[in-house]
Amino acid sequence: MYRIGAVGDRDSVLGFLALGFEVAEVRDGEEAAGAVHMLAANGCAVIFITEKYAEAARDAIEGYKAKAIPAVITVPGAGGSQGVGMAALKSAVERAVGADILFK
Repeated sequence: MYRIGAVGDRDSVLGFLALGFEVAEVRDGEEAAGAVHMLAANGCAVIFITEKYAEAARDAIEGYKAKAIPAVITVPGAGGSQGVGMAALKSAVERAVGADILFK
């Protein structure tokens, strides 16, 4: 059975822990990259990562974009959105559809 994971700072991931997700609390981009790899190896089919750490762990996340599992999803952190998640969504939609249908 697949699991769901979350990567981010303490304040951002505590809510995910309450939902039963596998949580990795990190302090920097290097830890975030390692946490993404660890959660993927532990069988997480979906990994949520906060925007702050998604930018810092971009190289690690890029390795999973061509794979169906795990899906690495960027979400806002406790401090609010920085627009990184929306930019990633826009890029994914453009690749899938071939045009910008979200922000015309």
